Amino acid sequence: MGFADKIKIFFKRNAAISEDFFEELTDLLVEGDFGAAEAYRTAEILRERCKKNRPSPEELPLKLAELLEEELKKGGTGTDPAGLSPEGKLTVMLLLGVNGVGKTTSAAKLAALYRDTYGQKPILAAADTFRAAAIDQLKIHGERLGIRVIAHQHGGDPAAVVYDAIEAARAGGGDFIIADTAGRMHTKSALVEELRKIDRVVESRAAGARYIKYLVLDATTGRNALAQAAIFNEAVSPEGVILTKYDSTARGGVVFSLASELSLPVVYLCTGEKYGDIRPFDPHSYAREFAGVE
Repeated sequence: MGFADKIKIFFKRNAAISEDFFEELTDLLVEGDFGAAEAYRTAEILRERCKKNRPSPEELPLKLAELLEEELKKGGTGTDPAGLSPEGKLTVMLLLGVNGVGKTTSAAKLAALYRDTYGQKPILAAADTFRAAAIDQLKIHGERLGIRVIAHQHGGDPAAVVYDAIEAARAGGGDFIIADTAGRMHTKSALVEELRKIDRVVESRAAGARYIKYLVLDATTGRNALAQAAIFNEAVSPEGVILTKYDSTARGGVVFSLASELSLPVVYLCTGEKYGDIRPFDPHSYAREFAGVE
């Protein structure tokens, strides 16, 4: 049973608004990957609003959804996914995150999305040179999609890969670079230094380009995703989050913590393995789904 089903059952079972109602709601939000303090605060705000407006039991899921949507919007909206660079300007997008969260697959999905929906000519850059499998996987995606992939040998310099991707774009090969980066987090300084090298390449070879850093997080890892986000947010300051593997097994409450605790908005939601299983994040529909609004 998914979390949305559990919260629907909760609201149907609790026909009366009582102290037990808010205590049980707090516990349920924690189960849905809210932090304990955040769950308590959310339930208390809802309690105060119920005192003022006295909604019917049937209206409660909608009241919760409205509150949750407000929380998501506190994190901002991030970089507008459809807000492309002016004509003739290059976009460089880096995908960050630990190994196993779905960065490489997300890079392919984004390439297909920007080509098919926004009319861009993407280039995939295999800047995760520390895993030979990541390079091979991106090449396979490129072949399937008919999208150019810039790759070096295993163990090469990630910044050099981005450099060559920019040169390929400047030569007329593309206008939107999506770089898959390594998921190493053994030391923050190593991560920062690696990305600084890429920053210098982008600044020197693609001055004026739209430069975006997105953090990729696995929705099924729950509160661990927030811990990862905190480290990357301090080290790199990404513009937003791509949430992967969001299906019936993912509780999804961590999204609200990303907004309230880190001011990090989710910009894309990935829901499956197909290239089309990615969509811009919609706070309104996400909050309603989480709250079990029919």
